[in-house]
Amino acid sequence: MITDNVIFQASYDDLMHAFEEALKRITNGESDIKKESPSKKNYVYGLAGLSNLLQCSISTAQRIKSSGILDEAIRQPKNRRIMIIDADLVLELMKENRRKN
Repeated sequence: MITDNVIFQASYDDLMHAFEEALKRITNGESDIKKESPSKKNYVYGLAGLSNLLQCSISTAQRIKSSGILDEAIRQPKNRRIMIIDADLVLELMKENRRKN
């Protein structure tokens, strides 16, 4: 059995046993490996970030924001002047809006 994480002193049988145990844990969903979330949140900030995301002018980004289409994606903490915008949700909402029109 491998102890103290010393691999170079382990025999072939010890390594094979360790790999088999690790494979069993992985197939049973008990892996120690942290799974990275497949959809990591992407954020843009302010009207400039929104205009870059949508590839439009700042005034057009302001009109789109004011229309209410993106209300779900925009967060603006109280007493703050900056908007935090979920970029992935913005693109999804724009697709849905395009389908409706």
